[in-house]
Amino acid sequence: MRITTWNVNSIKQRIGHLVTFLDEAKPDVVCLQELKCQDPAFPREEIEAAGYSVETLGQKAYNGVALLVRRPLEMTQVLRGLPGDPDDEQARYLEALVVGEGEVPVRVATIYLPNGNPAPGPKYEYKLAFMERMRLHARRLMETEEALVLAGDYNVIPMPEDAANPQDWVQDALFLPATRRAFRALLAEGFTEAVRACDPREKLYTFWDYQAGCWQRNAGIRIDHLLLSPQAADRLVSASIQKHLRGLEKPSDHVPVTVELAAAA
Repeated sequence: MRITTWNVNSIKQRIGHLVTFLDEAKPDVVCLQELKCQDPAFPREEIEAAGYSVETLGQKAYNGVALLVRRPLEMTQVLRGLPGDPDDEQARYLEALVVGEGEVPVRVATIYLPNGNPAPGPKYEYKLAFMERMRLHARRLMETEEALVLAGDYNVIPMPEDAANPQDWVQDALFLPATRRAFRALLAEGFTEAVRACDPREKLYTFWDYQAGCWQRNAGIRIDHLLLSPQAADRLVSASIQKHLRGLEKPSDHVPVTVELAAAA
Protein backbone atom coordinates (compact mmCIF):
# COMPACT_ATOMS: atom_id res chain seq x y z
CA MET A 1 0.00 0.00 0.00
CA ARG A 2 1.38 3.40 -1.04
CA ILE A 3 0.30 6.33 1.14
CA THR A 4 1.05 9.92 0.12
CA THR A 5 0.72 13.18 2.01
CA TRP A 6 0.59 16.49 0.14
CA ASN A 7 -0.21 20.04 1.17
CA VAL A 8 -1.62 21.29 -2.13
CA ASN A 9 -2.01 24.94 -1.02
CA SER A 10 -5.42 25.39 -2.71
CA ILE A 11 -7.06 22.39 -4.35
CA LYS A 12 -8.65 24.59 -7.02
CA GLN A 13 -5.25 25.92 -8.08
CA ARG A 14 -3.57 22.51 -8.02
CA ILE A 15 -6.25 20.11 -9.30
CA GLY A 16 -4.44 19.59 -12.60
CA HIS A 17 -1.19 18.69 -10.86
CA LEU A 18 -3.04 16.39 -8.48
CA VAL A 19 -4.92 14.46 -11.17
CA THR A 20 -1.69 14.01 -13.15
CA PHE A 21 0.02 12.71 -10.02
CA LEU A 22 -2.83 10.27 -9.36
CA ASP A 23 -2.68 8.98 -12.93
CA GLU A 24 1.09 8.58 -12.96
CA ALA A 25 1.98 7.50 -9.41
CA LYS A 26 -1.26 5.69 -8.55
CA PRO A 27 -0.95 5.98 -4.76
CA ASP A 28 -3.46 3.92 -2.84
CA VAL A 29 -4.19 6.61 -0.26
CA VAL A 30 -3.62 10.36 -0.53
CA CYS A 31 -3.76 12.71 2.45
CA LEU A 32 -4.32 16.30 1.31
CA GLN A 33 -4.01 19.49 3.32
CA GLU A 34 -4.75 23.20 2.88
CA LEU A 35 -7.67 22.72 0.50
CA LYS A 36 -8.87 26.31 1.03
CA CYS A 37 -12.45 25.45 0.08
CA GLN A 38 -15.66 24.21 1.61
CA ASP A 39 -16.85 20.66 0.95
CA PRO A 40 -19.35 21.51 -1.85
CA ALA A 41 -16.61 23.32 -3.80
CA PHE A 42 -14.15 20.42 -3.67
CA PRO A 43 -13.46 19.06 -7.22
CA ARG A 44 -14.82 15.64 -6.37
CA GLU A 45 -15.81 14.64 -9.90
CA GLU A 46 -12.28 14.97 -11.31
CA ILE A 47 -10.81 12.85 -8.53
CA GLU A 48 -13.54 10.22 -8.67
CA ALA A 49 -12.99 9.99 -12.43
CA ALA A 50 -9.35 9.16 -11.69
CA GLY A 51 -10.54 6.14 -9.69
CA TYR A 52 -10.62 7.46 -6.14
CA SER A 53 -13.17 7.72 -3.37
CA VAL A 54 -13.16 11.00 -1.47
CA GLU A 55 -13.76 12.23 2.08
CA THR A 56 -13.32 15.92 2.86
CA LEU A 57 -13.37 18.30 5.79
CA GLY A 58 -13.35 21.74 4.23
CA GLN A 59 -13.36 25.33 5.38
CA LYS A 60 -13.88 28.54 3.42
CA ALA A 61 -10.59 30.11 2.24
CA TYR A 62 -8.46 28.42 4.92
CA ASN A 63 -7.25 25.01 6.10
CA GLY A 64 -9.18 21.95 4.90
CA VAL A 65 -8.11 18.31 4.63
CA ALA A 66 -9.12 15.35 2.45
CA LEU A 67 -8.57 11.61 2.14
CA LEU A 68 -8.50 9.96 -1.29
CA VAL A 69 -8.58 6.17 -1.55
CA ARG A 70 -8.03 4.29 -4.79
CA ARG A 71 -10.86 1.89 -5.54
CA PRO A 72 -11.60 -0.93 -4.78
CA LEU A 73 -10.22 0.10 -1.36
CA GLU A 74 -12.84 1.74 0.85
CA MET A 75 -13.00 4.05 3.86
CA THR A 76 -14.94 3.23 7.02
CA GLN A 77 -15.09 4.68 10.55
CA VAL A 78 -14.54 8.21 9.25
CA LEU A 79 -13.69 10.77 11.95
CA ARG A 80 -13.95 14.45 11.07
CA GLY A 81 -12.05 16.69 13.44
CA LEU A 82 -9.51 16.06 16.18
CA PRO A 83 -11.13 15.11 19.49
CA GLY A 84 -10.49 17.07 22.65
CA ASP A 85 -11.87 20.54 21.93
CA PRO A 86 -15.54 20.79 20.96
CA ASP A 87 -15.12 24.52 20.25
CA ASP A 88 -12.40 24.03 17.63
CA GLU A 89 -13.93 24.89 14.24
CA GLN A 90 -10.74 24.73 12.17
CA ALA A 91 -10.70 21.96 9.54
CA ARG A 92 -7.39 20.29 10.29
CA TYR A 93 -7.92 16.56 10.97
CA LEU A 94 -9.63 13.74 9.09
CA GLU A 95 -9.24 10.02 9.86
CA ALA A 96 -10.55 6.79 8.37
CA LEU A 97 -9.95 3.06 8.35
CA VAL A 98 -8.86 1.96 4.87
CA VAL A 99 -10.09 -1.52 4.07
CA GLY A 100 -10.06 -3.85 1.07
CA GLU A 101 -10.79 -7.47 0.28
CA GLY A 102 -7.89 -9.57 1.47
CA GLU A 103 -6.13 -6.51 2.92
CA VAL A 104 -5.24 -5.89 6.55
CA PRO A 105 -6.92 -2.56 7.41
CA VAL A 106 -4.77 0.54 7.87
CA ARG A 107 -6.03 3.55 9.81
CA VAL A 108 -4.90 6.77 8.14
CA ALA A 109 -5.21 10.36 9.30
CA THR A 110 -4.54 13.50 7.28
CA ILE A 111 -3.34 16.37 9.46
CA TYR A 112 -2.82 20.08 8.89
CA LEU A 113 -1.13 21.12 12.10
CA PRO A 114 -1.30 24.84 12.94
CA ASN A 115 1.56 27.08 11.88
CA GLY A 116 1.62 28.88 15.22
CA ASN A 117 3.16 32.20 14.20
CA PRO A 118 3.57 34.72 15.63
CA ALA A 119 5.04 33.15 18.75
CA PRO A 120 4.48 33.75 21.56
CA GLY A 121 0.79 34.49 21.25
CA PRO A 122 -2.66 32.90 20.89
CA LYS A 123 -1.81 31.18 17.61
CA TYR A 124 1.19 29.49 19.19
CA GLU A 125 -0.81 28.44 22.23
CA TYR A 126 -3.36 26.88 19.86
CA LYS A 127 -0.57 25.03 18.04
CA LEU A 128 0.80 23.48 21.23
CA ALA A 129 -2.69 22.62 22.49
CA PHE A 130 -3.48 20.97 19.16
CA MET A 131 -0.29 18.91 19.36
CA GLU A 132 -1.16 17.75 22.88
CA ARG A 133 -4.68 16.79 21.76
CA MET A 134 -3.13 14.85 18.90
CA ARG A 135 -0.75 13.04 21.24
CA LEU A 136 -3.58 11.98 23.52
CA HIS A 137 -5.74 10.85 20.59
CA ALA A 138 -2.80 8.96 19.10
CA ARG A 139 -2.25 7.20 22.42
CA ARG A 140 -5.85 5.98 22.33
CA LEU A 141 -5.45 4.80 18.75
CA MET A 142 -2.25 2.95 19.66
CA GLU A 143 -4.21 0.86 22.13
CA THR A 144 -6.09 -0.76 19.23
CA GLU A 145 -2.79 -2.19 17.90
CA GLU A 146 -3.85 -1.39 14.35
CA ALA A 147 -1.53 -0.34 11.56
CA LEU A 148 -1.78 3.45 11.88
CA VAL A 149 -0.35 6.25 9.73
CA LEU A 150 -0.54 9.88 10.86
CA ALA A 151 0.34 11.86 7.75
CA GLY A 152 0.38 15.52 6.96
CA ASP A 153 1.84 18.98 7.14
CA TYR A 154 3.02 19.14 10.73
CA ASN A 155 4.55 22.62 10.49
CA VAL A 156 7.42 21.20 12.57
CA ILE A 157 11.11 21.22 11.67
CA PRO A 158 12.27 18.33 13.86
CA MET A 159 16.06 18.83 13.71
CA PRO A 160 18.56 21.43 12.44
CA GLU A 161 19.43 19.16 9.52
CA ASP A 162 15.81 19.44 8.39
CA ALA A 163 16.39 23.05 7.33
CA ALA A 164 18.82 24.41 4.77
CA ASN A 165 19.44 27.43 7.01
CA PRO A 166 18.39 26.49 10.55
CA GLN A 167 19.63 29.80 11.93
CA ASP A 168 16.83 31.53 10.01
CA TRP A 169 14.19 29.58 11.96
CA VAL A 170 15.31 29.83 15.59
CA GLN A 171 12.55 32.33 16.47
CA ASP A 172 9.90 30.68 14.30
CA ALA A 173 7.03 28.60 15.70
CA LEU A 174 8.03 25.71 13.42
CA PHE A 175 11.39 25.33 15.15
CA LEU A 176 10.97 26.64 18.69
CA PRO A 177 12.12 24.26 21.44
CA ALA A 178 8.57 23.76 22.73
CA THR A 179 7.40 22.77 19.26
CA ARG A 180 10.13 20.22 18.86
CA ARG A 181 9.52 18.84 22.36
CA ALA A 182 5.84 18.36 21.53
CA PHE A 183 6.78 16.53 18.33
CA ARG A 184 9.19 14.27 20.23
CA ALA A 185 6.47 13.59 22.80
CA LEU A 186 4.21 12.41 19.98
CA LEU A 187 6.94 10.16 18.61
CA ALA A 188 7.50 8.79 22.12
CA GLU A 189 4.03 7.28 22.05
CA GLY A 190 5.64 4.63 19.84
CA PHE A 191 5.73 6.13 16.35
CA THR A 192 8.39 5.80 13.68
CA GLU A 193 9.06 8.82 11.48
CA ALA A 194 9.07 7.14 8.08
CA VAL A 195 11.39 9.37 6.03
CA ARG A 196 14.15 9.41 8.63
CA ALA A 197 13.79 5.66 9.18
CA CYS A 198 14.61 5.17 5.50
CA ASP A 199 16.98 8.04 4.68
CA PRO A 200 19.28 9.81 7.19
CA ARG A 201 20.79 12.21 4.63
CA GLU A 202 20.76 15.95 5.00
CA LYS A 203 19.09 18.30 2.47
CA LEU A 204 15.84 16.35 2.40
CA TYR A 205 13.14 19.00 2.20
CA THR A 206 9.40 19.04 1.51
CA PHE A 207 8.70 22.80 1.45
CA TRP A 208 10.30 25.71 -0.37
CA ASP A 209 8.89 29.21 0.12
CA TYR A 210 7.79 31.12 -2.96
CA GLN A 211 9.96 34.09 -1.91
CA ALA A 212 13.67 34.87 -2.21
CA GLY A 213 14.45 32.15 -4.74
CA CYS A 214 14.17 29.42 -2.12
CA TRP A 215 13.43 26.70 -4.68
CA GLN A 216 16.26 27.74 -6.98
CA ARG A 217 18.70 27.80 -4.04
CA ASN A 218 17.29 24.62 -2.48
CA ALA A 219 16.67 26.61 0.69
CA GLY A 220 13.97 24.28 1.93
CA ILE A 221 12.67 22.76 5.14
CA ARG A 222 11.21 19.35 5.97
CA ILE A 223 7.84 19.79 7.66
CA ASP A 224 5.64 17.11 6.01
CA HIS A 225 5.84 13.84 7.91
CA LEU A 226 4.33 10.37 8.07
CA LEU A 227 4.35 8.75 11.51
CA LEU A 228 3.86 4.99 11.69
CA SER A 229 2.62 2.85 14.55
CA PRO A 230 4.70 -0.27 15.27
CA GLN A 231 2.27 -2.38 13.23
CA ALA A 232 2.73 -0.06 10.24
CA ALA A 233 6.48 0.38 10.77
CA ASP A 234 6.93 -3.40 10.62
CA ARG A 235 5.59 -3.22 7.06
CA LEU A 236 7.64 -0.19 5.95
CA VAL A 237 9.34 -0.78 2.58
CA SER A 238 10.34 2.72 1.51
CA ALA A 239 9.76 6.43 1.97
CA SER A 240 10.35 9.03 -0.73
CA ILE A 241 9.93 12.74 -1.42
CA GLN A 242 8.56 13.68 -4.86
CA LYS A 243 10.73 16.79 -5.08
CA HIS A 244 10.40 17.22 -8.85
CA LEU A 245 6.81 18.42 -8.50
CA ARG A 246 8.03 21.68 -6.97
CA GLY A 247 9.48 22.51 -10.38
CA LEU A 248 6.12 22.48 -12.15
CA GLU A 249 4.46 25.64 -13.38
CA LYS A 250 2.39 27.23 -10.57
CA PRO A 251 3.27 24.50 -8.04
CA SER A 252 2.35 24.14 -4.41
CA ASP A 253 5.14 25.23 -2.09
CA HIS A 254 5.00 21.68 -0.65
CA VAL A 255 5.69 18.40 -2.48
CA PRO A 256 4.23 14.94 -1.93
CA VAL A 257 5.86 12.50 0.47
CA THR A 258 5.08 8.79 0.02
CA VAL A 259 5.55 5.64 2.06
CA GLU A 260 5.11 2.09 0.83
CA LEU A 261 3.87 -0.57 3.22
CA ALA A 262 4.22 -4.26 2.42
CA ALA A 263 1.29 -6.61 2.65
CA ALA A 264 0.89 -7.90 6.19
CA ALA A 265 2.40 -11.32 6.85
